[in-house]
Amino acid sequence: MPGAGGGVDAMASGDRRQREAAKPAFGEDEVAELVAEVFGLKAAWVRPLPSYDDQNFHVRVSSGGEAEGAEEYVLKITNSEDSRQPALIEAQTQAMVFLSARGFPAATPRLTKDGSIMALRAGSGSGNKKYMVRLLTYLPGTPVAKIAAPTQLLYDIGKLAASLDKALTEEFHHPSVGSLHRDQFIWNLANVPLLDQYVDALGQKEHRDVVQWVIQQFKEKVTPKISSFRACVNHGDLNDHNILVVPGSPRGAAPQYCVSGVLDFSDMSYGCYVFEAAIAIMYMMVESAEPLGVGGHVLAGFESVLPLTGAERAALFLLVSGRFAQSLVMAAHTALLHPENMEYLMVTARTGWRHLMDMYALGQEAVEKTWFETAAAYVRQPREVGLQ
Repeated sequence: MPGAGGGVDAMASGDRRQREAAKPAFGEDEVAELVAEVFGLKAAWVRPLPSYDDQNFHVRVSSGGEAEGAEEYVLKITNSEDSRQPALIEAQTQAMVFLSARGFPAATPRLTKDGSIMALRAGSGSGNKKYMVRLLTYLPGTPVAKIAAPTQLLYDIGKLAASLDKALTEEFHHPSVGSLHRDQFIWNLANVPLLDQYVDALGQKEHRDVVQWVIQQFKEKVTPKISSFRACVNHGDLNDHNILVVPGSPRGAAPQYCVSGVLDFSDMSYGCYVFEAAIAIMYMMVESAEPLGVGGHVLAGFESVLPLTGAERAALFLLVSGRFAQSLVMAAHTALLHPENMEYLMVTARTGWRHLMDMYALGQEAVEKTWFETAAAYVRQPREVGLQ
């Protein structure tokens, strides 16, 4: 899973050696120096946060610094490959500003001393690599992965996924938006066929056979239909670690939650609305006690904003399966490059393989029946279903 760090755009080129050395390796003292040098703030403490191929740090600044009412931030240090695409990072950051202004729970950047949203800085290691540095407001909340998500929250996350993409597609017109055309980006759901070049990371086992089946089915049944799907800007990574929640007003006996944060816009790209629905369904399955039941609730929320077409619905099973394949294959591949980050990289794999294998065993018809019947129940009895 991409997770709290950046995406893996350069992986699509197949140049694995580039990626091996692309992840930054700043120490906590160096981070404190960066915060002072670039942003003019004094760090009271610095704590590392998990990441995929970027570096993230939770930073608290001393109250002496003029922090504009916020004392806690996340310092994001983008990997050296993606740092060579400043327009892309600017688009991602400006999208966060845009969404925050419209009431979405997105972080916003603290400006540098010279009034910019980001700065390029050299690392301390060899090779003179440079990394883009941003300081973002710290959002409160608990990752969805850490709670037992009630159906109300699954519905709300589906609704959020559709609303967020719709706002970005219809209203976000920053000059940098063209950089979101990332045709070979490995995490764009249209690019499931690109996984062919990474399946060797799985070795020779049943998992590989199922992934290759997913890729082949995708090529035959999804790829030819993508041009008929409605296009949009995708957040692209609404996973269970990138959505934060806080307790909300109780409704009924079950604990209820409100979304308090949407993290990590580094996988943004032009895609299709149905891609976002599939991504949200897949990641909400990861830690669920009833994973195959999740999809219908997420779908119902999504379709309350953007009802899917018949062609989009028909592709949903293979799109969800394709996202599982992307996450599981790229985690295995990246773990070979960065074994020191194995624990974080394999978060999805701990349950993800079982979920993908279960979907494969049950088949499209049975899984879709569960999803679509659940979603239809919201239309018939929205209040009763939503209050479960």
